[in-house]
Amino acid sequence: MDQRPGNSGHSAPRRAATIACAALLALVLTQGLGGQTHKALLGLGERLWPGYGSELRLEPGPPPSRPTPAPALVGAKAGISAEEQAVLDLLAEEPGDSGQPTKSGISAEEQAVLDLLAEEPGDSGLPVGASDPKVEEAAAEARYQAAAAAHASIVARRTAAVRRYVAFERGVGAAIGWLGEHLHQIFVLLVVLCGAVATGTRHHIALRPIQRRVEDRVAQAVSLAANLLLAASVAAQWRLRVDAGGSDDGSALLWGGGFLVMAAINVALLIRPRGGPATGGARGIGQALLCAPLYAVMAAIAGCYFVASEGYVAGLAVYLDKLSQNAQLYLQVGLYVWAGMLLRRTQIAAQIFAALRPWRLSPEVLAALVVLLAAVPTAYSGASGIFVIAAGALIFRELAAAGARPGLALASTAMSGSLGVVLSPCLLVVIVGYLTRIPSDELFGWGRWVYVLSGGLFAALALLTRTSPLRPRPIAGAGRESAAALRGLLPSALIFGGVLLVYYLLFGAGLDQHSAPVLLPVALLAILGWERRRGGAEEARPAAAATAEGSVHIGALLLLMALSAGLGGVIERSEVAAIVPATFASPALAMAALVVVLVLIGMVMDPYGAVILVQATLAKIAGDAGISAVHFWMVVLVAFELGYLTPPVALNHLLARQVIGEERLAAARAEVAAATSWWRRFEHYLLPISALAAALLIVAFGPLWWP
Repeated sequence: MDQRPGNSGHSAPRRAATIACAALLALVLTQGLGGQTHKALLGLGERLWPGYGSELRLEPGPPPSRPTPAPALVGAKAGISAEEQAVLDLLAEEPGDSGQPTKSGISAEEQAVLDLLAEEPGDSGLPVGASDPKVEEAAAEARYQAAAAAHASIVARRTAAVRRYVAFERGVGAAIGWLGEHLHQIFVLLVVLCGAVATGTRHHIALRPIQRRVEDRVAQAVSLAANLLLAASVAAQWRLRVDAGGSDDGSALLWGGGFLVMAAINVALLIRPRGGPATGGARGIGQALLCAPLYAVMAAIAGCYFVASEGYVAGLAVYLDKLSQNAQLYLQVGLYVWAGMLLRRTQIAAQIFAALRPWRLSPEVLAALVVLLAAVPTAYSGASGIFVIAAGALIFRELAAAGARPGLALASTAMSGSLGVVLSPCLLVVIVGYLTRIPSDELFGWGRWVYVLSGGLFAALALLTRTSPLRPRPIAGAGRESAAALRGLLPSALIFGGVLLVYYLLFGAGLDQHSAPVLLPVALLAILGWERRRGGAEEARPAAAATAEGSVHIGALLLLMALSAGLGGVIERSEVAAIVPATFASPALAMAALVVVLVLIGMVMDPYGAVILVQATLAKIAGDAGISAVHFWMVVLVAFELGYLTPPVALNHLLARQVIGEERLAAARAEVAAATSWWRRFEHYLLPISALAAALLIVAFGPLWWP
């Protein structure tokens, strides 16, 4: 395992990549806040200058033209309408019985008709169908005067200050609109940029850390093949699109160029493999393959299926595009990872542990408390893995210092983020709501009960397997020390509350699933700035270090999510899900089959990609079996978290290993291996698996048996 990603290397390319990543994240933040900001600017303009939105915002047109008086109608003085005049003209061509017209050219019969018409005036006193030219001219003049006055008022009210504000407000609107139109490209650029950083620092997620030269070469060779396969798939899709007469928005160039850059990095790392003391003989190619990045393994499996089974080279690229269609949601993952790295560098978690430490709680009680409390930041970080990356090292260190056995410390660290994925405003639940049209509030409402159940089961198991007394042994003056630590949290709490207050005053909204991705980084940046000013930051430039480390984890997680979607496409197209019967004799039998399949999916796929597969293949089976949608998706979320903690992948354990470090893990494993009890040797797996498996069974079958 390399040194900590945030501190790995100070080369010019690494610094440039960090700056570029920071710029992209800033663009995402701007776009996230932009819609509300533009709306607030429009509202402010309306309060300052009434009629701003409807009158002052747009450049006024030319002034209205004065109407031209209409020519008098023929025969109007005689009270004859145009229709009557036409009748008279016709009659004038047909002489009366005597054949002699009167002196005025009108016969006696015609004059009688005119007299009759003149005796039947309309409402205006004119003959029916007639209009008074003077009235029409007066109305037109009145309309002109009103329009001219309104135009003059708008011109007079559009002062220099108004015009400057309009230019600023419309500029902001144009910028936000541009960002919204190019969000797809920003997402692709962030994935490939951070993916290249993770490749160059050897920090992609794998089942085993690289320790020997042959393992490094095997990992780079698999990654090289996967990246070339991905680039070829993107090129094939671009060719198909062009041949069909379509156009490309530049995403194909970004995807393809990014994978080629990662392939070039793989070549460079093959030429100069990892050195150091751990470069001894190989453990075998099979074990070396476990060091290959999971995204590369998924890409190789999915790519080979598409090419060999379907002859469809563009298959991988199609599923990359499907992921990009929800760019807004997956960009929030990047913001949450960044927020996690910022949180890691604040003193918040350390001060919370400092408040607990004087009471000298038993390790089991402390572990249960940590897992329960960690659910709250996990809900705001979007995924359990993100919180493990952010706080896993500190949790493991504090539990070990409190006397926790290695198995308990490892289990609690890996599970520290698992309970929060069902709480508001977790992004995974938001994505489920987006895909299924189930209201997120309804899912979160049931999620609170699932949290209580899962947390209670973990605490019960931890206490049942305890090796120390439950009663705390507080030090003298524990209350004073705990209060002092809590007072140290006060500035951070005030800053966080201030950011929320400003957001509420400007936009009339609070912290929820929509605002959390953008508010958390802003608040944590403000807290880090305060701590650095007060001399509390451990690093000279904590925000820069957080961005550097965040770029590594963003690349690793987003590429894993992207290729999980590709692997899900293979499962969908190969109709593997067809092994699950379409109909069942009872909802209980259907639920039993679905639980097994869901856990298997959670063991090998990232949840963000897996929810797309489940919605496309298994959700209908559950609905046809009479299982409610909310019940089914609660089962899905718990099953995925169980899969996150279950071998062969056990992603949360991999992430915990990545942040704890191999040296500490080696000592912990040596102590675990010396244990005589089977439970103690595998406690780091068995404890979280047992708790979540019991929770899954209750969540899955409880509502069916006790509706």
